[in-house]
Amino acid sequence: MMQQFLRIKANHPRDLLFYRMGDFYELFFDDAKRAAELLDITLTARGTSAGEPIPMCGVPYHAAENYLARLVKAGISVAIVEQIGDPATSKGPVDRQVVRVVTPGTLSDEALLDDKVDNLLLAISQHQERYGIAYLDLSTGRFRVLEISGEEALTGELQRLDPAETLYHESIYHPVITARRGARSQPAWEFDSQSAQRALNTQFQTHDLQGFGCDDLELAIGAAGCLLQYVKDTQRSNLPHIRSIQQENLAESVILDVATRRNLEIDLNMTGGHSNTLLSVMDSCVTAMGSRLLRRWLHRPLTDIQILRQRHGAIHALCENDVYEPVRNALKPVGDMERILTRVALRSARPRDLTRMLSSLQALPEVRAELSRLTAELLCSLSAQTGDYPQMCDLLSSAIIENPPVVIRDGGVIADGYDQELDKLRQISTNAGQFLLDIEQRERQITGISTLKVGYNRVHGYYIEISRAQSDQAPAEYIRRQTLKNAERFITPELKEFEDKALSSKSRALAREKGLYDELLERLNEQLLALQNTAAAVAEIDVLANLAERADNLNLCQPQFCDEQVFEVIAGRHLVVEQVLQEPFIANDTLLNEQRRMLLITGPNMGGKSTYMRQNAVIALLAHIGSYVPASAAKLGPLDRIFTRIGSSDDLAGGRSTFMVEMTETANILHNASPHSLVLMDEVGRGTSTFDGLSLAWAAAVQLARSVKAFTLFSTHYFELTRLPEQCPTMANVHLDATEHQDHVVFLHNIQEGPANRSFGLQVAKLAGIPAPVLQAAQEKLLELERGAILEQQANADFRAQDDLFSAPQPHPVIDLLKAVNVDDLTPREALDTLYELKTHLD
Repeated sequence: MMQQFLRIKANHPRDLLFYRMGDFYELFFDDAKRAAELLDITLTARGTSAGEPIPMCGVPYHAAENYLARLVKAGISVAIVEQIGDPATSKGPVDRQVVRVVTPGTLSDEALLDDKVDNLLLAISQHQERYGIAYLDLSTGRFRVLEISGEEALTGELQRLDPAETLYHESIYHPVITARRGARSQPAWEFDSQSAQRALNTQFQTHDLQGFGCDDLELAIGAAGCLLQYVKDTQRSNLPHIRSIQQENLAESVILDVATRRNLEIDLNMTGGHSNTLLSVMDSCVTAMGSRLLRRWLHRPLTDIQILRQRHGAIHALCENDVYEPVRNALKPVGDMERILTRVALRSARPRDLTRMLSSLQALPEVRAELSRLTAELLCSLSAQTGDYPQMCDLLSSAIIENPPVVIRDGGVIADGYDQELDKLRQISTNAGQFLLDIEQRERQITGISTLKVGYNRVHGYYIEISRAQSDQAPAEYIRRQTLKNAERFITPELKEFEDKALSSKSRALAREKGLYDELLERLNEQLLALQNTAAAVAEIDVLANLAERADNLNLCQPQFCDEQVFEVIAGRHLVVEQVLQEPFIANDTLLNEQRRMLLITGPNMGGKSTYMRQNAVIALLAHIGSYVPASAAKLGPLDRIFTRIGSSDDLAGGRSTFMVEMTETANILHNASPHSLVLMDEVGRGTSTFDGLSLAWAAAVQLARSVKAFTLFSTHYFELTRLPEQCPTMANVHLDATEHQDHVVFLHNIQEGPANRSFGLQVAKLAGIPAPVLQAAQEKLLELERGAILEQQANADFRAQDDLFSAPQPHPVIDLLKAVNVDDLTPREALDTLYELKTHLD
């Protein structure tokens, strides 16, 4: 057995081996030590190897999913080894083989997946600064490729997709790839583009990839071929649900870099949690597949205005007379069709998957009926795509019991009346006791033998027993089976036939039931493509109905798109902040256009500058996924990217200081922003000395205004920058208002035109709980610095007055006197006379 284990393990050195032995999956050697630590299970020993005990641990096969989930969450891959031989006919160990490899990126089991998050497997190849990316969600069959250039774009895409597992070309050494959890190096030959094209054409049953629009993406196609082969190797089965591949084009989306995704807290907050994020506020989808689609929309806002207007039109139609409510109610019985269909295609669907599929299909007519009242183009198209499946509903409802067991292995899944042969086998098994009593009673009457009885034991099976005294009265057709001290046991042809049926009926019924179940999966697979299209349509309907519900309940408005360069928001709000505030949110306007491209935002700490900046980026993001936005009105021109430089911290792993991180993000913006970009710059330069920081902030602001010309919100505490609009007419000053009341600062959170006049730093420090002596010392130092600043300003004014004096165009007696005096030759008496004369003139 150990030899068999080691042979299999040699082919899976990186995977834990779940080796099936009876009712347990056993692990041995280093696998056992590792699993015992990760799963917190007992490590024992069995047998010896080289004189040392063999470490061993195990988990029950019926509870394996729970343990697999924990291992996969930790990024561990597991090879499942099952017994494929018959123990009754095997000589030596039963034949075993790997039936599938469970890896973080190739999951399809419901228990192993987060129902609201895509589970992606991604592959990357590289040539110089160009990267080819392919990614697949095995649980839904969604297969995409794209090619990008540069490290910044690569980092952004990896953060957007957040794959559970990454396969990379063995020549890649980039830490942003190789250091990812679940990253695996793959040999170069697996990324060969020609081999990949052949494999993909075989998978899709096509002649070439031109119909998918991605045949010229050599790097990405090579990655796709590697990915497809990896999935086939792990699943050990066909993949009929993967029917196409699509190209993603960055030009079709509003690009969000890593810093922007982090700062806008799309689905992760600053602490890495999921609460108080944009997704948590916007997601009230009825179905899990709707939630996953909404997450994808938020991470990939579109530039195609036609698609966005169609979505806005659908939301408008659903909002009228609250139509979204009956649509959402109709969607409630719908299960996760996308992932159920994948399990159907992989032949791993469980009985309850089929009952959820049945309830989903039965709900479709009501969904279509609700949508039939609406005329929005997108909703009509999606309604037609949902299809109608009355025959499939009849099949599933007649085949599967209403509340089936979790798995098929113990039977009891197929409904009575669906199959006559199965019904007969079940009847034999359940009615065996009564049948034997009937035989016993009938044979007593026929033979007149009072001691006759029918019995059973595991050695001889069913028999008729007659006492020794009456055994000579046994009919001729009775065949002696066993002689006892006080009785004789017989068998009859009828009882033998019943015995054959009864003893095998249970196993035959289970085999028949499994066969019928497999046939049922085959019937579903015949309509797999249509059902997948239906699932995609239902998910989009769910997202649109969700956005309509959010628009109604969160008081959102429909944004207007135009061709001119403008970003105009009336009474804009930050959705997430609004939800956590106890008091009403203070709405603010924003106006950016050709004549007003940059707002220099000043105001007190805690005054709301960062919130004001973020809310405008969130409004732009929501508008470009086709959602309504938190404002009373919004008008947006073309947008290609959203940049944010808001806050930062040390990158300890990368060896970068806070200021280095800040400058890196600023450089990225200055290099890549365009006149169609929206840029948020929050207190640039604060991470270094005052003069260095002020100089950098000044230069960055001027560059953005004069050269880049992006729409920019630029917040700062350097009041010197408020003089910039005098030099750059496309800049404007605005500030967040605050006032003092009885030694306390009151933040008004209201945007006003013009620069702020103070920062209220000490007042904010007081609110934060800084001790009174520290505040007092700070107040005294502030007064000292302010006095010094006033004296410096006065001295500068005096110097300027002297400059004016010496540069006066008319002759002046002071100047004439100074010109006439040779200081080096003056006696003390002459010097005093000269000073007296100068004083007289100056007075």
